[in-house]
Amino acid sequence: MQAELVEQRRAGIIPDQLLLLEHPHVITLGGSSDADHVVADEATRRRLGIQLADAGRGGDVTYHGPGQLIGYPILDLKPDRRDAHRYLRDLEEILIRALRAFDLEGRREEGLTGVWVGEQKIAAVGVRISSGWITSHGFALNVATDLSYFDTIVPCGLHDREVTSLSECLGRSVEVSDVVDPILLAIGEVFDREIRVA
Repeated sequence: MQAELVEQRRAGIIPDQLLLLEHPHVITLGGSSDADHVVADEATRRRLGIQLADAGRGGDVTYHGPGQLIGYPILDLKPDRRDAHRYLRDLEEILIRALRAFDLEGRREEGLTGVWVGEQKIAAVGVRISSGWITSHGFALNVATDLSYFDTIVPCGLHDREVTSLSECLGRSVEVSDVVDPILLAIGEVFDREIRVA
Protein backbone atom coordinates (compact mmCIF):
# COMPACT_ATOMS: atom_id res chain seq x y z
CA MET A 1 0.00 0.00 0.00
CA GLN A 2 2.84 2.39 0.84
CA ALA A 3 4.57 1.72 -2.48
CA GLU A 4 1.35 2.53 -4.34
CA LEU A 5 0.82 5.74 -2.36
CA VAL A 6 4.43 6.78 -2.98
CA GLU A 7 3.93 6.42 -6.73
CA GLN A 8 0.68 8.38 -6.59
CA ARG A 9 2.33 11.11 -4.52
CA ARG A 10 5.30 11.28 -6.90
CA ALA A 11 2.88 11.66 -9.83
CA GLY A 12 0.98 14.41 -8.01
CA ILE A 13 -2.25 12.39 -7.99
CA ILE A 14 -2.67 12.66 -4.22
CA PRO A 15 -1.55 15.17 -1.56
CA ASP A 16 0.69 14.23 1.36
CA GLN A 17 -0.69 11.29 3.34
CA LEU A 18 -0.30 9.86 6.85
CA LEU A 19 -1.16 6.26 7.66
CA LEU A 20 -1.73 5.53 11.37
CA LEU A 21 -2.20 1.88 12.31
CA GLU A 22 -1.31 -1.10 14.46
CA HIS A 23 0.44 -4.14 13.04
CA PRO A 24 -0.05 -7.77 14.05
CA HIS A 25 3.07 -9.31 15.63
CA VAL A 26 5.92 -8.90 13.13
CA ILE A 27 9.69 -8.53 13.21
CA THR A 28 10.90 -6.29 10.40
CA LEU A 29 14.40 -6.07 9.01
CA GLY A 30 15.69 -2.77 7.69
CA GLY A 31 18.33 -2.23 5.06
CA SER A 32 21.21 -2.43 7.55
CA SER A 33 19.87 -5.34 9.61
CA ASP A 34 22.07 -7.94 11.22
CA ALA A 35 20.31 -11.33 11.02
CA ASP A 36 21.82 -12.21 14.42
CA HIS A 37 19.64 -9.50 15.93
CA VAL A 38 16.62 -11.77 15.45
CA VAL A 39 17.04 -13.81 18.65
CA ALA A 40 13.92 -15.99 18.42
CA ASP A 41 14.22 -19.02 16.18
CA GLU A 42 11.52 -19.98 13.69
CA ALA A 43 9.77 -22.36 16.12
CA THR A 44 9.58 -19.66 18.80
CA ARG A 45 8.29 -17.09 16.33
CA ARG A 46 5.65 -19.54 15.12
CA ARG A 47 4.57 -20.28 18.72
CA LEU A 48 4.28 -16.55 19.47
CA GLY A 49 2.55 -15.77 16.16
CA ILE A 50 5.34 -13.48 14.96
CA GLN A 51 5.92 -13.02 11.24
CA LEU A 52 9.33 -12.08 9.84
CA ALA A 53 9.42 -9.49 7.04
CA ASP A 54 11.98 -7.51 5.09
CA ALA A 55 11.10 -3.82 5.16
CA GLY A 56 12.15 -1.31 2.56
CA ARG A 57 13.36 1.15 5.18
CA GLY A 58 16.65 2.03 6.77
CA GLY A 59 17.75 0.79 10.15
CA ASP A 60 18.13 -2.54 11.86
CA VAL A 61 15.72 -5.09 13.30
CA THR A 62 12.58 -3.97 15.11
CA TYR A 63 9.33 -5.43 16.41
CA HIS A 64 5.82 -4.19 15.63
CA GLY A 65 2.64 -5.40 17.25
CA PRO A 66 -0.65 -4.63 18.96
CA GLY A 67 -0.53 -1.68 21.34
CA GLN A 68 1.99 0.17 19.21
CA LEU A 69 1.06 3.22 17.14
CA ILE A 70 2.70 3.06 13.72
CA GLY A 71 2.93 6.21 11.60
CA TYR A 72 3.79 6.09 7.91
CA PRO A 73 4.03 9.62 6.43
CA ILE A 74 3.95 9.69 2.62
CA LEU A 75 5.32 13.19 2.07
CA ASP A 76 6.90 15.13 -0.75
CA LEU A 77 9.87 16.87 0.88
CA LYS A 78 10.40 19.16 -2.10
CA PRO A 79 11.16 21.97 -2.44
CA ASP A 80 12.36 23.13 0.99
CA ARG A 81 12.78 20.00 3.16
CA ARG A 82 15.23 17.93 1.10
CA ASP A 83 17.36 16.86 4.06
CA ALA A 84 17.16 13.26 5.29
CA HIS A 85 18.79 14.07 8.63
CA ARG A 86 16.32 16.88 9.25
CA TYR A 87 13.43 14.59 8.35
CA LEU A 88 14.51 12.01 10.96
CA ARG A 89 14.85 14.76 13.58
CA ASP A 90 11.39 16.09 12.60
CA LEU A 91 9.82 12.67 13.23
CA GLU A 92 11.54 12.51 16.60
CA GLU A 93 10.26 16.01 17.40
CA ILE A 94 6.69 14.92 16.60
CA LEU A 95 7.00 12.03 19.05
CA ILE A 96 8.59 14.23 21.74
CA ARG A 97 5.75 16.75 21.43
CA ALA A 98 3.10 14.03 21.56
CA LEU A 99 4.64 12.62 24.75
CA ARG A 100 4.40 16.06 26.37
CA ALA A 101 0.60 15.74 26.14
CA PHE A 102 1.02 12.97 28.73
CA ASP A 103 3.49 14.98 30.85
CA LEU A 104 6.37 12.77 29.71
CA GLU A 105 9.72 14.20 28.70
CA GLY A 106 10.92 12.39 25.62
CA ARG A 107 14.43 13.02 24.38
CA ARG A 108 16.93 12.21 21.66
CA GLU A 109 20.02 10.13 22.33
CA GLU A 110 23.26 11.40 20.80
CA GLY A 111 24.26 9.28 17.81
CA LEU A 112 21.07 7.20 17.81
CA THR A 113 17.69 7.47 16.11
CA GLY A 114 14.41 7.30 18.00
CA VAL A 115 12.95 8.76 21.20
CA TRP A 116 13.86 7.88 24.77
CA VAL A 117 12.29 8.39 28.19
CA GLY A 118 15.07 8.27 30.72
CA GLU A 119 17.39 5.47 29.59
CA GLN A 120 14.66 3.46 27.85
CA LYS A 121 13.60 3.66 24.21
CA ILE A 122 9.90 4.39 23.73
CA ALA A 123 9.81 5.00 19.96
CA ALA A 124 11.72 3.79 16.93
CA VAL A 125 12.17 5.68 13.67
CA GLY A 126 13.04 4.04 10.34
CA VAL A 127 12.35 5.70 7.01
CA ARG A 128 12.75 5.45 3.30
CA ILE A 129 13.17 8.48 1.07
CA SER A 130 12.74 7.43 -2.54
CA SER A 131 13.45 9.25 -5.78
CA GLY A 132 11.72 12.58 -5.96
CA TRP A 133 12.13 13.03 -2.19
CA ILE A 134 8.98 11.05 -1.36
CA THR A 135 8.97 9.48 2.10
CA SER A 136 7.59 6.20 3.38
CA HIS A 137 7.84 4.08 6.54
CA GLY A 138 8.24 6.24 9.63
CA PHE A 139 7.83 5.69 13.36
CA ALA A 140 6.62 3.17 15.94
CA LEU A 141 5.53 4.45 19.37
CA ASN A 142 5.09 1.89 22.14
CA VAL A 143 1.80 2.80 23.78
CA ALA A 144 0.43 -0.37 25.41
CA THR A 145 2.79 -2.83 23.77
CA ASP A 146 3.54 -6.21 25.38
CA LEU A 147 7.22 -5.47 25.87
CA SER A 148 8.12 -9.15 26.31
CA TYR A 149 7.98 -9.45 22.51
CA PHE A 150 11.11 -7.31 22.32
CA ASP A 151 12.96 -10.24 23.92
CA THR A 152 12.77 -11.93 20.51
CA ILE A 153 15.14 -9.36 18.97
CA VAL A 154 18.03 -7.02 19.71
CA PRO A 155 15.99 -3.82 19.24
CA CYS A 156 17.63 -1.60 16.63
CA GLY A 157 20.88 -3.46 17.28
CA LEU A 158 21.24 -1.98 20.78
CA HIS A 159 22.35 -4.83 23.07
CA ASP A 160 22.48 -2.91 26.32
CA ARG A 161 19.35 -0.75 26.15
CA GLU A 162 15.79 -1.46 27.29
CA VAL A 163 12.50 -0.48 25.70
CA THR A 164 9.48 0.97 27.45
CA SER A 165 5.92 2.02 26.64
CA LEU A 166 3.68 4.96 27.42
CA SER A 167 1.55 2.76 29.67
CA GLU A 168 4.61 1.52 31.57
CA CYS A 169 5.98 5.04 32.04
CA LEU A 170 2.66 6.37 33.33
CA GLY A 171 1.82 3.33 35.44
CA ARG A 172 -1.63 3.10 33.90
CA SER A 173 -3.28 1.75 30.79
CA VAL A 174 -3.20 4.01 27.75
CA GLU A 175 -5.01 3.14 24.53
CA VAL A 176 -3.44 3.65 21.11
CA SER A 177 -6.43 5.82 20.20
CA ASP A 178 -5.50 8.20 23.07
CA VAL A 179 -2.27 9.10 21.28
CA VAL A 180 -3.71 9.84 17.83
CA ASP A 181 -4.78 13.45 18.46
CA PRO A 182 -1.47 14.49 20.08
CA ILE A 183 0.41 12.91 17.14
CA LEU A 184 -1.79 14.68 14.57
CA LEU A 185 -1.38 18.02 16.34
CA ALA A 186 2.39 17.62 16.46
CA ILE A 187 2.62 16.58 12.79
CA GLY A 188 0.60 19.61 11.77
CA GLU A 189 2.90 21.88 13.76
CA VAL A 190 6.23 20.35 12.73
CA PHE A 191 5.42 20.02 9.02
CA ASP A 192 3.20 23.12 8.88
CA ARG A 193 0.32 21.12 7.43
CA GLU A 194 -3.44 21.22 7.85
CA ILE A 195 -4.52 17.72 8.88
CA ARG A 196 -7.70 16.28 7.40
CA VAL A 197 -8.82 12.94 8.83
CA ALA A 198 -10.32 10.50 6.32
